[in-house]
Amino acid sequence: MAVQTSGVAEKLLDEPHVEGRRISVLQLRDRVEEIGDTPQATAADYDLDLAAVYQALAYYHTHPEKMAAVREARKEQTDAHREEINATRPDGVAPP
Repeated sequence: MAVQTSGVAEKLLDEPHVEGRRISVLQLRDRVEEIGDTPQATAADYDLDLAAVYQALAYYHTHPEKMAAVREARKEQTDAHREEINATRPDGVAPP
């Protein structure tokens, strides 16, 4: 499987992902390099070829500006959702 940077799934995710899947490059990178899962375990968990995980890692490290923009866009979206939730939360209701 190859890393894809266009197509239906990218339009849904708006970021690079494994071709034919909704698994993003950033998701795989974080599993391996942030959480510390092995590429083999990550591939098994997502039912991917091991090569797809390594291709995603290579893409991440060869496109640092693109991946920084993806991470920033995710943060902005998350922050916007939190603000919307907080603004529409009924009085007396608090998150657990």
